[in-house]
Amino acid sequence: MTEVAFHFNVPDKLGYACRLLRKAHAAGGPVGVVAPPETLRQLDVALWSFSALDFIPHCAAAAPADVLAATPVVLAADCAALPHAGVLVHLGAEVPAGFERFERLIELVGTGDDDRAEARQRWRHYADRGYAIQRHDLASAGG
Repeated sequence: MTEVAFHFNVPDKLGYACRLLRKAHAAGGPVGVVAPPETLRQLDVALWSFSALDFIPHCAAAAPADVLAATPVVLAADCAALPHAGVLVHLGAEVPAGFERFERLIELVGTGDDDRAEARQRWRHYADRGYAIQRHDLASAGG
């Protein structure tokens, strides 16, 4: 069963996603990222520019098969477009259809009221289906 983790009170979701993806890339596992198209575009730009010392190899799910096979971080608007990956990072509002095929799902939740309300709905969805949920509150962890 997929492990679900919510990271709450993320002040800068794109910056946090970049750091999270850098950590996942360093650990060596493939990672899928699912988000609305505009968020994916912003994340793509952020991954190229967030650190002068780090490069996180990434591509869109629509890339040629040989590029997908060689790229550890793949960005897509929905899970169906992603190749197999152990970790799925979710930056959207709705429960990502097909999340069950990933070993781990990481939900990033910002500080805004709308983002938190949408996260509560997703939390209920996972809890109602018996998923164990880990909670990481960045506000109480000091960031």
